[in-house]
Amino acid sequence: ALEREGLGLLAWSEAATALRTRLAFLHEHLGDPWPAVDDAALLDHLGEWLMGRRISRLSDLRRLDLVAALRQLVPWPQGAKLDELAPERVTLPSGRSARVDYSGAAPAISVKIQDAFGLRLTPLLADGRVAVVMHLLSPAGRPAAITADMASFWETGYAAVRSDLRGRYPKHAWPEKP
Repeated sequence: ALEREGLGLLAWSEAATALRTRLAFLHEHLGDPWPAVDDAALLDHLGEWLMGRRISRLSDLRRLDLVAALRQLVPWPQGAKLDELAPERVTLPSGRSARVDYSGAAPAISVKIQDAFGLRLTPLLADGRVAVVMHLLSPAGRPAAITADMASFWETGYAAVRSDLRGRYPKHAWPEKP
């Protein structure tokens, strides 16, 4: 049924979809041993990632633990490095953390600009090979700036953003050198 109708027959939870995008990111940027998890690759290797699961009816497909099934594709000991190379969340200087979105062309996080105060360098993923795109938001959650180079943003772009946000949000602190 999966080969005939595709992976849409499966009940992709948010966690399974997130794991799949993280694995796809690692496969794209690091290659082997990180598995390809696009539809074609998963359909070609059904026996590997669905191995040991009892599936006799269509309803069994919808109850599959897809997170566990996808993790089965990751060779040991690389599974232990998944959270290091492609973390679900990035911790910010404010103490908060932000979920990393791997669904676009580059991994991205959206954070209020105050939460990035003190972040001198852009977080790097995939063993330091890929910079996170930072979507910096106003205190109201509106876009204020987008950068993949925090050091350059603080040096050149922040002054204009600070000027604009100081006028709109005078109750918030806007230091010259955050």
